[in-house]
Amino acid sequence: MAKILVTGGAGFIGSNLTEALLKRGDTVRVLDNFSTGRKENLEFPQLAKAEISRLEIMEADMTDRQACRNAVHGIDYVLHEAAIPSVPRSVAQPIESNDANINGTLNLLVEARDAGAKRIVFASSSSVYGDTPTLPKVETMTPAPLSPYAVQKIAVEHYFRIFYELYGIETVCLRYFNVFGPRQDPNSEYSAVIPKFIKALLSGKQPVIFGDGEQSRDFTHIDNVVYGNLLALEAPNAKGRAMNLACGGRLTLNELLGILKKIIGSDIDPIYSDPRQGDVKHSHADITLSEDLLAYKMQTDTEDGLARTVEYFRGVFGY
Repeated sequence: MAKILVTGGAGFIGSNLTEALLKRGDTVRVLDNFSTGRKENLEFPQLAKAEISRLEIMEADMTDRQACRNAVHGIDYVLHEAAIPSVPRSVAQPIESNDANINGTLNLLVEARDAGAKRIVFASSSSVYGDTPTLPKVETMTPAPLSPYAVQKIAVEHYFRIFYELYGIETVCLRYFNVFGPRQDPNSEYSAVIPKFIKALLSGKQPVIFGDGEQSRDFTHIDNVVYGNLLALEAPNAKGRAMNLACGGRLTLNELLGILKKIIGSDIDPIYSDPRQGDVKHSHADITLSEDLLAYKMQTDTEDGLARTVEYFRGVFGY
């Protein structure tokens, strides 16, 4: 099987990808500075020793070019998940966010090219579309980013495209839409909404909704993102392309909270707070292109994924 580098492999999405790759027989090298990733995410108690033996962990920062050079040595494919992954944090810390998300990525691209990697797949974001009223979001739409994070994602997409066109290294960009599931961190002020809602409801506290709760998202369980990435590693028609990776539906935050309350058996009402800078109002993916180029199909629908995610966090929090 292949030798695959997963940057940000100790994070929520990266660790789920790493686990899937080890299960299917690949050799995996994780590059992570553990600023947001957690070492316990890479323990994988459910895997056999033979599977764990194919995992190598490198603790380093992608802004260190030598670290990137070491990380891509002997690698066939790269799944690039590493980032400072928060819109609010990019608004508060634009320079630090840019250093990690653009400068670190450029280091990785150059070193992967020079090392002869076959393909590099990038975790882009639905945030590149901004707040344009057209729904669903289609890849042919002009990007209209509202935050430094979104600017950084679309800038990296352009880098990926020109590295394919100029240098021949195969690149694929996957625009994730509000991914959720096991190992997502509920404790940071920059955490995503689903783990925050679940933690609040399980602990008997009121969840906080920024805005009126009528903003909508294409919530995408991690199973779908893992599946899409595995397809993107070798899909012959995806080279040099950017495409949506989602479920192709949407829920408002009020609807989401209602579903979670039903699953958990809670009657707690939310607290509504001021909208956050850089947040978009509606997000809904057209997934036709990923279906065509990757043969992608949704693996886990949103409501089933929410039920499974609640059960996971019940175990984590002991509720």
